[in-house]
Amino acid sequence: MDSALNGRLSGWKIVLSWLCGQRTDRNRVEQALSRGCLFITNPHSREDIAMPMIDVYAPTGTFDDKHALAQELAQAIMRWEKVPAIPFFLDNTAAFIHELDPDSLSTAGGSAGVRVNVTTNAGALDREQQLGLVKEFTALVAKAAGDPTLEERTWVALTEAVPGGWGIAGHSYTNEEIVQHVRELLGKA
Repeated sequence: MDSALNGRLSGWKIVLSWLCGQRTDRNRVEQALSRGCLFITNPHSREDIAMPMIDVYAPTGTFDDKHALAQELAQAIMRWEKVPAIPFFLDNTAAFIHELDPDSLSTAGGSAGVRVNVTTNAGALDREQQLGLVKEFTALVAKAAGDPTLEERTWVALTEAVPGGWGIAGHSYTNEEIVQHVRELLGKA
């Protein structure tokens, strides 16, 4: 990015809206700025960039297309966290579908459900994002299972990793290091 653009963004973190497109080249950033498609927040706020991990546990045979569900969940959390659609996030936001023998899980009442564990960095989701994410994940799971009643038996657990609790490519990132790394990637785009 040129110095004028850098000057406008200095001291602030940038989170490109999912709606601004897949690429984050310099022209896209300029266009996004002019259209108001950037979310710019104070670096001292509780909102930080994250690489979420999603683990779905369900009885074997619950989902016909596990890969499609995993991809939909990963894309959904990127939208909720409002992270830029750059390879760093696209390649490190992941969902894993774990199939369990049907006799290996049960509620106290005897029915089976689905558990979704979502790990983000501390403070990545505000209350509105938490509510929206849980609602969307629950709907995606039920849709992928072809069973609307599964919404009543889907549990979504949100967990926050401590700063430094994200390891990617052999490095344990703090929230600040992730933000700085993304700034550098956007500057090279």
